[in-house]
Amino acid sequence: MSAKERLVYLPLGGAAEIGMNMYLYGWGAPGRERWIMIDVGVTFPSMEGSPGVDLIMADTAFIEERLDQLEAIFITHGHEDHVGGLGYLWPKIGGRPVYTRAFTGIIARHKLEGAGVDPSAVSIVEAMPEMVTAGPFKVGFLPVSHSIPEASAMVIDTPAGRVLHSGDLKLDPSPQLGEPFDPQSFRDVSGDGLLALVCDSTNVFSRDAGRSEADIVADVEALMKDATGMVVATTFASNIARLQTLAKAAAAQGRAVVLLGRAMNRMVGYGREAGIVTDFPNVVDVKEAASIPREHLFALSTGSQGEPRAATASLARDKYMGIELTKGDTFLFSSKTIPGNEVSVGRLVNGLAEKGVRVVEEDPRYHVSGHANRPDLEQVHTLTNPAFVVPMHGEYRHLKEHAELAQTGGRDAAIVPNGTMIDLSHEQGEVLDIVETGRTYLDGSVLIGAMDGVVRDRVRMALRGLVAVSVVVDEDDRALDGVWVELHGIPETHRGALQEDLEEAIEADLSRAKRADLKDDDAIADRVSRVVRKICNDQVGKKPLVTVMTNRLA
Repeated sequence: MSAKERLVYLPLGGAAEIGMNMYLYGWGAPGRERWIMIDVGVTFPSMEGSPGVDLIMADTAFIEERLDQLEAIFITHGHEDHVGGLGYLWPKIGGRPVYTRAFTGIIARHKLEGAGVDPSAVSIVEAMPEMVTAGPFKVGFLPVSHSIPEASAMVIDTPAGRVLHSGDLKLDPSPQLGEPFDPQSFRDVSGDGLLALVCDSTNVFSRDAGRSEADIVADVEALMKDATGMVVATTFASNIARLQTLAKAAAAQGRAVVLLGRAMNRMVGYGREAGIVTDFPNVVDVKEAASIPREHLFALSTGSQGEPRAATASLARDKYMGIELTKGDTFLFSSKTIPGNEVSVGRLVNGLAEKGVRVVEEDPRYHVSGHANRPDLEQVHTLTNPAFVVPMHGEYRHLKEHAELAQTGGRDAAIVPNGTMIDLSHEQGEVLDIVETGRTYLDGSVLIGAMDGVVRDRVRMALRGLVAVSVVVDEDDRALDGVWVELHGIPETHRGALQEDLEEAIEADLSRAKRADLKDDDAIADRVSRVVRKICNDQVGKKPLVTVMTNRLA
């Protein structure tokens, strides 16, 4: 290989955060690299930090500027934080082939169809030994166990050596649905050792070995047997193995199974379409559920992370499609709360508790993680024997802990947060560049950038309120009396007097303005805004956002 050519790694999302996964690998001379992308994920917004936003995705500006150098996109598995952004971001990064395994491909194709894009852009690839050639790269799908079928690590052959990108994985010998973890396959693809292991860090702080999906079956069956009223469970809709475990246990106790939420129905349908789900109990239409005695009903509900529009949130507030929880019912969170979602989930738990519902949450008897724990990560290090470890898929504290774990085992490692481009081929871990990265928001049906100011303005309005001012200027550039002020988000006790004071003060200020200032709408807005903010700060202790509308008479 040329001394000028190099193998680079650049995360755009998913490093120093959980969710929104998007990783780039490049090979070539600086500025002339050929690139591949691994995953196009989303994360979910909070009302506190991003009000009104529907989804959050990585900023793709870096690769958009080099789109002619992007060879292909590879998707490790079908979770939203790995494939959920594909349809939304396609106008920015599309035109390149997308490679997935069969089950993930069904999901990816539906994402593209939903965006009005030809789904034939998605090509289905069999598990290794099949490899896809993408420019200077050869890429293969290595099956791993996770909380969704057909999850894969990516084996990436480069002129500098082999890299293993783990995706999300756990070491589960009996996942109930999907492929079990096969340690020999990791040894086989690693040979005498990898150039680099880019590895999931989510559970690096969990010091006990990971548990199998099979470990919860008996406890789930016992819960269904002992419950007296209706039972509702929530988990990630994509965790089809868990859905099947819960549904089969309920059906064994004579409970009819109903699916609440579009995602639940979609994912079970996808599993059947792919031929993966063959043993799922019959499902009752939600419209028929009301006629079934409560003690004979079991529901799987979307919204385990507190999503405000999901079925679980509706059940906690009131009812969902005629189904209402009451005292004596049981609600099971067969899931773990993702960091950052604690407040949203807490609202659900409190709402359910107020109804008299028995709530079971964060109970290890009914949930096992889909990610490798600390001892499992050590085993992956041993199996693959990498010269270099790059932690990913975790907050900064996870990446730091995982890097230190690798170093304790005598391996080199580096902490590589979003936007950091490093060399994997020569001086491993050398920082080559810092790329500006940010976020792309789905706001209704529109994609907006983090720097567009839309979300910032919403947060400011929420914190400080809004004052709208209407000013009339005549044809001689003189401000007329009759300034109109409307207050939003200002305490009612101050509104009447404050509105009058503002109108009087604005009229007085404009009457003193020079004719040149009154010719300029921006100058008027600046004067009015200063007056409004000062008076509001003096009277209510807030400096609100101010919108000034200047109306000019012809």
